[in-house]
Amino acid sequence: MLETEPLPVERIRADFPILKRRIRGRRLVYLDNAATTQKPRQVIEALVDYYSRYNSNIHRSVHTLGEEATAEYERARSKVAGFVHCSPAETVFTRGTTESINLVRFAWGERAIRRGDTMVATLMEHHSNLVPWQLLAAKKGAKLKLVGLEADGTLRLDEFEKLMGESPALFAVTQCSNVLGTVNDLPKLCAKARRAGATVVVDAAQSVPHMPVDVAQLGADFVAFSGHKMLGPTGIGVLYGRKQMLEEMDPFQGGGEMIREVFADHATWKEPPEKFEAGTVNIADTIGLGAAVDYLTALGMERVRRHEVYLVKYALHALAKIKDLKVYGPTRTDRRGGVLAFNVGDIHPHDLATLLDMEGIAIRSGQHCAQPLMRWLDVTATSRASFYVYNTLDDVDALVEGIQRARGIFKL
Repeated sequence: MLETEPLPVERIRADFPILKRRIRGRRLVYLDNAATTQKPRQVIEALVDYYSRYNSNIHRSVHTLGEEATAEYERARSKVAGFVHCSPAETVFTRGTTESINLVRFAWGERAIRRGDTMVATLMEHHSNLVPWQLLAAKKGAKLKLVGLEADGTLRLDEFEKLMGESPALFAVTQCSNVLGTVNDLPKLCAKARRAGATVVVDAAQSVPHMPVDVAQLGADFVAFSGHKMLGPTGIGVLYGRKQMLEEMDPFQGGGEMIREVFADHATWKEPPEKFEAGTVNIADTIGLGAAVDYLTALGMERVRRHEVYLVKYALHALAKIKDLKVYGPTRTDRRGGVLAFNVGDIHPHDLATLLDMEGIAIRSGQHCAQPLMRWLDVTATSRASFYVYNTLDDVDALVEGIQRARGIFKL
């Protein structure tokens, strides 16, 4: 017997205009939430309100519109900081997870990493938390080593312990894999990494939107995440940085608003986070992210997490009945997020995604910006279904039925 649905999904779905859309005459079944989430009317209205009622630049003008825009921008910062349990002074707005991690690479890594240093990442990292460190290692003459995986898609802790014994300067790790769904035990990993002398950079793009995250409890130096994966607009992201680290770092970009004083031959900087927010920032989408945080806070992140576990448990059971279907990652739902990457026989993931799209079902197919992981899995690509607060058991059933029809087409 199924447990009671953790969230009032029908009421939630009514807040999302796009879910009323029909694709080729069929209802939209949106299962590509790890790529980007849909937006509730509250977020859309926040954007419209800014542009139609108090559009202005911030931190500059003393007129009414400027004061209102500045207040709403900084109110959004306070909301986001409260959401992940840190100080507004430790909350830097960026364009997304990728820019947040690159900010750390340039503003911290260029000065901190030296020739011969060891940096450590994991085999499950998204390219955004791998390629910047590859580039830095090549430039600085440092070494980048990867923690491997167990057969179930969890980290090889023996390899992690061994690499920490090399006193690495950096440990880059995802909290939740965007392919395997693996949820890493970050408090434990971060504590050991920092005791080994490593600065810890966490990719939280797939965790902050889906479960309660307290950056202080994680014990990381930097945590990056994106607004568009948590009901917010595209083009807005967040970097949490420990206050001491942000104070010691160089600016990421030079220009207006990040300066305290400018002379002919030098300049001084404002305190963080303003030091890292040069020029005209993404005001509207920051305010939209604040509205998204309000929405998720009202739902309760514990309930959001329980809802996804509820869906994943049901989906794993249903998919297990499909012949020739293989799901990658942990089978224990307490150790994985709301992401299911899989393959069905010799059906190419792009073909499966195309057939499902004909029925209004949106999934992702490809390498998911994780090519080293794809090679370890020994696949060219996977299909991926990912869930969020507006998904239902009916959506899972539609996915299963669509896969079965695809198997029939391919005569499997």
